[in-house]
Amino acid sequence: MAQIFKDSKPHYQLLDGLRGVAALMVIWYHVGEAFATSPVDQRFNHGYLAVDFFFILSGFVIGYAYDDRWGRMSMKGFFRRRLIRLHPMVLMGTVIGVITFCIQGCVRWDGTPVGLSSVLLALLLGMFLLPVYPGAGCDVRGNGEMFPLNGPSWSLFFEYIGNILYALVLHRLPTKWLAAVVGVSGIGLLAFGVFNLSGYGHLGVGWSLGEYNFLGGMLRMLFSYSMGMLMARNFKPLHIRGSFWIGTILLGAFLAVPHIGGMEQPWMNGLYDSFCILVVFPCIVYMAASEQKNDRNTVRISQFLGDISYPVYMVHYPFMYLFYAWVWDNHVPYIEALPVAFGVIVVSIAVAYLCMRFYDLPLRRWLAVYFQKSRR
Repeated sequence: MAQIFKDSKPHYQLLDGLRGVAALMVIWYHVGEAFATSPVDQRFNHGYLAVDFFFILSGFVIGYAYDDRWGRMSMKGFFRRRLIRLHPMVLMGTVIGVITFCIQGCVRWDGTPVGLSSVLLALLLGMFLLPVYPGAGCDVRGNGEMFPLNGPSWSLFFEYIGNILYALVLHRLPTKWLAAVVGVSGIGLLAFGVFNLSGYGHLGVGWSLGEYNFLGGMLRMLFSYSMGMLMARNFKPLHIRGSFWIGTILLGAFLAVPHIGGMEQPWMNGLYDSFCILVVFPCIVYMAASEQKNDRNTVRISQFLGDISYPVYMVHYPFMYLFYAWVWDNHVPYIEALPVAFGVIVVSIAVAYLCMRFYDLPLRRWLAVYFQKSRR
């Protein structure tokens, strides 16, 4: 049944691999959250920008895969494909999130007990990818996350919005109008960063419904998604060798840069974030998409990283919640916590692989066959 997931077009294996690289960098960024006292001293400081890289990849792949299908594929068919691809791991991440929350004692970060009804409501909302408003009873961790049982689900929430916009509007736009969307949203994103509308001195927004957070998340998604689509429409391969390794090095380097300017000059870091999103990441995606012939080892590594990229992104953060609780409750220094941190990363990858192998792929195959039969 593997053909269910195949397409007649060539597959961009290296883009999948870079998605996996970015997912692993997100995990390492989240490890540093346990020890940060502000955005300035966060280790692997710009790891939050990996989400913008994901959005650009999504726009590129969606545009490449579906732009010329709309005469043969209905809107319903598009949404069905996307739900089959994405939602099983949304469900799994939420279930793992409620399990780890219960292990942690069903208490908010300030120690306030959370009632069973609030936990069940948070579980239900998370499974349907419906966001929680800060301060609501189902904000079970008490820090204003859209999805308090599995924080990274916020980016899937915006991914779904991007899919809806693509199906309803973006795929219909002539290329010049799509370029206008890229330009206007890019200017908005730049202004958001330079004028520090997040209040954090960076563009790591979108995870909450509070203040300007939602607006920032929309700008991040809209620019990156439409930029990926625009590149797919105008793609002409370059002649570059070793683009996977070059892209990996560039991603690591740009995401590891320390916070720039401090909280006294937040515009500087906002400008750096904007430069990465508006210029650097599109270049990396374009470069990686250009190389189709690769050595066997690079293909194998890219395939493995691509396979686990989405599952590891969706299951790792519940384990991070446990890691944070352990560090904060016991005042564990960074160096002493590193062995446990590496253990959390290994566990996250192992759980992600098992979920992919025995849950995500089988369920997606079954759903694809089921809907194929139901249309007959």
